[in-house]
Amino acid sequence: MAVSDHVDLETFIGGVKKRNPGQPEFVQAVQEVAQDVFEFIEDKEQYHSAQILRRIAEPDRVISFRVCWEDDNHNVRVQRGYRIQNNNAIGPYKGGIRFHPSVTESVLKFLAFEQTFKNSLTGLPMGGGKGGANFNPKGKSDAEVMRFCQSFMTELYRHIGPDTDVPAGDIGVGGREIGYMFGQYKRITNRWEGVLTGKGLEYGGSQMRPEATGYGAVYFMENMLKHKKDVIEGKTAVISGSGNVATHAAEQITKQGGKVLTLSDSGGFIHDPDGINQEKIDWIKNLKNVKRGRISEYCDEFKGASYHEGKRPWSVACDLALPCATQNELNEDEAKMLVSNGVIAVSEGANMPTTLEGVHVFHDAKIMYGPGKAANAGGVAVSGLEMSQNAERISWNHARLGEMLTELMEGIHGKCVEYGDQGDGYVDYVKGANIAGFKKVADAMLAYGVV
Repeated sequence: MAVSDHVDLETFIGGVKKRNPGQPEFVQAVQEVAQDVFEFIEDKEQYHSAQILRRIAEPDRVISFRVCWEDDNHNVRVQRGYRIQNNNAIGPYKGGIRFHPSVTESVLKFLAFEQTFKNSLTGLPMGGGKGGANFNPKGKSDAEVMRFCQSFMTELYRHIGPDTDVPAGDIGVGGREIGYMFGQYKRITNRWEGVLTGKGLEYGGSQMRPEATGYGAVYFMENMLKHKKDVIEGKTAVISGSGNVATHAAEQITKQGGKVLTLSDSGGFIHDPDGINQEKIDWIKNLKNVKRGRISEYCDEFKGASYHEGKRPWSVACDLALPCATQNELNEDEAKMLVSNGVIAVSEGANMPTTLEGVHVFHDAKIMYGPGKAANAGGVAVSGLEMSQNAERISWNHARLGEMLTELMEGIHGKCVEYGDQGDGYVDYVKGANIAGFKKVADAMLAYGVV
């Protein structure tokens, strides 16, 4: 193919939309990457002629299956389960399992596509995948969750393995769910192997894994600020979510001398002008992980805080923003509000939490903006280290893993700067992450030929 015959970006995205009808989240993710990659490969014939981006945007396989289980009232329930194996050019498929009513093929395809680049950025040998089901663990008994997890794994086990595909947790899938699924895998296969990450420390889990995504997002924020000769200390931070990622991000911001003003859940957000300190964070962890309560209960426990039902926290004035809840939770108007209120940096703890229009607002305002595929890669990085520990039958201590996580996030930041520095003092972290993540996967695919 001659260079002049290359498909342009608009035609490429048109083809993606045509091949994936009714999948807006997936199309959004591909478009966000493609607009940077097309510019990078414009004069690189090898990537064009091999149709590399077209191949990455077509998952290796999309697996869907029926999951039947029985609730406590002996009613038979039916959900749909998925595993999207997007690309394994640089290592076994790796990515979380999500249990949430919002799970669709489009959502999981977007997550698996993003995961491919995120895992590439870590420098570890991991491909991209994602899975889940439209099952809602909220309000279910432990016995119901166990029966669902066992049924889900009975279908999934034939598609995964320590050298094939290694799932982890995600929204709705924590230590409890991982334990039930790992137990069922072991029961079916009669093999103990590192087929899941995020396991309990008693059965092959890694220290630092619970903290990794939230801490990593703050480490990335720290590196962005350091690049501008600034620090977190003395800054105010607005955080969304109140799960594992959000609470550990709040913890690390607090450790570095910042003040966390907000956390949220699907019902609304809390605003504590006095700051959500470590004591309050520990209380929230117990509320969410043990009592499985709602964030609104915080205001009954700690005076001076206010609860804003049905709203998101982006109207609160702050220096730093960390969206740590879910995709598309920060839109164009909310991004403008953050900018007008003086935000200087955004680090994404969730996957694609900012809409494309919101991202453009941050870019136009030259705000330091760390996209999820770079900023929240700490979780999968430590998952990769858990895979290594399982394979070698060893266990690294908390301090060593903390050092490795810090180094990994610093390395990811460095790659983003290398490919995203605009030469005017501004770093386009989205562009840097997209190009750095793409290049490693693309070069591996070229080495394999047409497969």
